[in-house]
Amino acid sequence: MQKIKYTLEYSFNTSIKLLYNRISTPDGLAEWFADDVHLKGDNYIFIWDGDEQPARIIQKKDNSHIRFQWIDDEDDKAYFEFRIEVDELTEDVALVITDFAYEDEKDDNIDLWEAQVDDLHKIIG
Repeated sequence: MQKIKYTLEYSFNTSIKLLYNRISTPDGLAEWFADDVHLKGDNYIFIWDGDEQPARIIQKKDNSHIRFQWIDDEDDKAYFEFRIEVDELTEDVALVITDFAYEDEKDDNIDLWEAQVDDLHKIIG
């Protein structure tokens, strides 16, 4: 069974630079996305409840986006991405998250993203 791609969008009242720091650095990601995050060589090690999940950066552009791929994911087309978009007219800042999940896990994954982004909103203010 193949994973399906889905995208979520969240508005933020913050600067691009501050938001990018929270989505692209180990310290920033450890504040809201995982219990802890370490950098080992080119890999980010995400830690939840003591379990480590390594991911590599497969695409990155400063103050724009970062795309990760889980190293142990069997689906080599799957990734998760954080992208910052700014509305040209209103200058509103949005975080667009792209992820992949199996159909029967998609709703649970979205619920998890909602909780994590809620934490990010609390941190950023």
